[in-house]
Amino acid sequence: MPQSRTPTAPTSATPPPGRSRVTANVVRGCLGNLVEWYDWFAYATFSIYFASVFFPEGDRTAQLLSTAVVFAVGFFMRPLGGWLLGAYADRFGRRRALTLSVTLMSAGSLTIALAPGHDVIGLWAPALLVLARLAQGLSVGGEFGSSASYLSEVAPEGQRGFWSSFQYVSIVMGQLAALLVAIVLQHLLSEDQLQSWGWRVPFVIGAAAGLVVMYLRRSMEESEHFEKEQARTAAQGNGAGSGVRERKGLVALFAEYPRQLLAVFGLAIGGTVAFYTYTTYLQKYLVNTAGIPKSTVTLIGFAALFVYMLMQPAVGALSDRVGRRPVMFAFSGGCMLLTVPLMTLLGRTSSPWIAFLLMTVALTFVTGYSALAAIIKAEMFPTKVRALGVGLPHALVTATFGGLTEPIALALKGGGRENLFFWYVTGCVGLTFLATLLVREPSRTSHLDGGTEAPGASPQPSRTTAPLA
Repeated sequence: MPQSRTPTAPTSATPPPGRSRVTANVVRGCLGNLVEWYDWFAYATFSIYFASVFFPEGDRTAQLLSTAVVFAVGFFMRPLGGWLLGAYADRFGRRRALTLSVTLMSAGSLTIALAPGHDVIGLWAPALLVLARLAQGLSVGGEFGSSASYLSEVAPEGQRGFWSSFQYVSIVMGQLAALLVAIVLQHLLSEDQLQSWGWRVPFVIGAAAGLVVMYLRRSMEESEHFEKEQARTAAQGNGAGSGVRERKGLVALFAEYPRQLLAVFGLAIGGTVAFYTYTTYLQKYLVNTAGIPKSTVTLIGFAALFVYMLMQPAVGALSDRVGRRPVMFAFSGGCMLLTVPLMTLLGRTSSPWIAFLLMTVALTFVTGYSALAAIIKAEMFPTKVRALGVGLPHALVTATFGGLTEPIALALKGGGRENLFFWYVTGCVGLTFLATLLVREPSRTSHLDGGTEAPGASPQPSRTTAPLA
């Protein structure tokens, strides 16, 4: 009988997956994340070389500005990717969504690598570049929510913080890989070679790596949470019209989980602004304000980001022991207190060692957000809207607050009020502090789809699906 096969209590769930099985699924999930962020940063890193290829000859600044505008187009496609691919992941599965996202990114990189220049096909050259960035923007926007959902769902109970933290490990690793490829090519090729054809090499690497990951992702296991949610939906659909049709997608997200959405927005604002401040913008700040040479700043940034990457799993594991809220409070409280003095000291130092130390201290606190960015948001939503609930608000915040971090900083510097930017970052992190108050800490024995409603939300027994297996 169908009723006899339905679990009636958590004790009837299947045993937790073995460590090797979890590791294999996490690696396949994170490799795509690495490739996507490698491709994303490769564009920013090598645009200085291919700007004149895609745009008519003229003022160098105008050419670079054109590539920057195309980069921004990709940036603002991310919310659309968070919506479309998030909804796709909740409807058709994490594996299919993750495979689609890395395929889009690989196609974008291949297009950039092979596209003829403006001198060959005229306006079709920048048009192809825009098309490639549109695909890559959709890809990156959809990757976060799908990846966060998948990593949280395949991780064993009690270790979700540890395994989910590898999402940011792969993000930073992609950034480091793009930087490393740039360093190697700059040493192996002349300026003329980089300008004529060498800039295509990183995009060929990205496209090839994307094809490999696409194959690996097609063979990875689907999340058991998604499969059980599909079975529950099918069983509900086979019922004899016993109730109102269950809401799905954006309708369910906004109607049933407004408090969770608000919390995710708040968590993402401070975390995103702090991440972009202490990773991408800080390197420009050390050159423009502190006066440290560009080559030295590149080494400082590479070393600090490498240490930052290594800290993610440790902080993720710490959250499994002490809870998500204490770690998130440590991030937001620490950054609120230290951003102004740290940025002030960084702007006044001329010592590379002191700059590295201060950057590492700042990133240590940022780890409190980034290591938990996937799991603390994923635990707020049930399987039916998890990828959409995590991905859409994160993409919206990244496209707005993340994309505006550097322009705001540079505008304030140009206006002689650079110190106001430090307070802007502090205020954004303060929103994360407030949002953490909305997060309900799951108990040590809670299931991923149980007991995670935000305070004040009405109980919804129907939203609880099978326990984590």
